[in-house]
Amino acid sequence: MNTIDGARDGAADARRVLLVDDSVDAAQAMSMLLETLGHDVRMLHDAAGALAIVDAFQPEVVILDIGLPVMDGCELARLLRARPSTRDALLLALTGYGGDADRQRALDAGFDHHLVKPVSFTDLEDLIARSFGPDRTRNV
Repeated sequence: MNTIDGARDGAADARRVLLVDDSVDAAQAMSMLLETLGHDVRMLHDAAGALAIVDAFQPEVVILDIGLPVMDGCELARLLRARPSTRDALLLALTGYGGDADRQRALDAGFDHHLVKPVSFTDLEDLIARSFGPDRTRNV
């Protein structure tokens, strides 16, 4: 539950969040916002870095940019779904690609949700909270 100033009342809703975006500024801003809400955030800028830490960090939420260099977010999502440490994580595509085909490609790769940049931070936090609540909302 949030307080009036936006900070969390407690750590009950805090999640381990892996944020992967090659836009350093965007990733830093998102990371800081997620941390102010109590989440434990690891920020990386490429798929190789993400793959190097997922087994030890075991993120509950993974927010991936689709347009990553070398290995795109869809391929990374497929690899994360194949790992025991991230098989059941909430995977969120956060991308500039907003067409119907882009959305379907993301969902086919294993993402639970496809979000188009810029995304409302309030909407993102609500989506994370709903995804772990009693009425889990996944793959929409």
